[in-house]
Amino acid sequence: MATDVAQQPIDFGKLCGDLEIQELESPCGIASPQVYGQLLGIYLLQNELCHAKFLWKRIPQSVKNANPELSQIWSVGQKLWQRDFPGAYEVLKKDWTEVYKPIMTAVLECTRQGAFNLIGRAYSSIKADEIAAFVGLPVADALQAATAEGWVADPQTRIVTPKKPVPPAEPPLPNEQHLSVLTDYVSFMES
Repeated sequence: MATDVAQQPIDFGKLCGDLEIQELESPCGIASPQVYGQLLGIYLLQNELCHAKFLWKRIPQSVKNANPELSQIWSVGQKLWQRDFPGAYEVLKKDWTEVYKPIMTAVLECTRQGAFNLIGRAYSSIKADEIAAFVGLPVADALQAATAEGWVADPQTRIVTPKKPVPPAEPPLPNEQHLSVLTDYVSFMES
């Protein structure tokens, strides 16, 4: 039965809210290191780097000194803040304790997927070595992941042509809303 619970996906949004409440309700305003670490990791996962930075500043120095894993989580945040993806991947490869492992694994996967999306939008062609650095994988694995994304790789030149991501479809405006927008536009033009 314990394996069923471990395999269920974690609702990081709900967990974030619960951890924020625990931090607010903690005695003397100081939460446990586990709460701080999980919350810091979830902020990184949600790409809320400002929230992570201010949380880091709120954590008492004595808690930071007694828990080196908190510093390592924040090190990931610093690397992401500086857009040092290879450095972030290097820190993320660490063996995390069981408390932080699912969160930091999700941060790694989310950062990697974000890098793939960024490459797909920004490049018409890119060297395989550069993709590997962006996504934190060895070149062979990066090429395999790129082809899984539907990208075209030339094995001779080691140049990859990313497939542009499909933009999300915008729902059509209802007639009344469309008419209202046009009315506002015409009124603006007349005044």
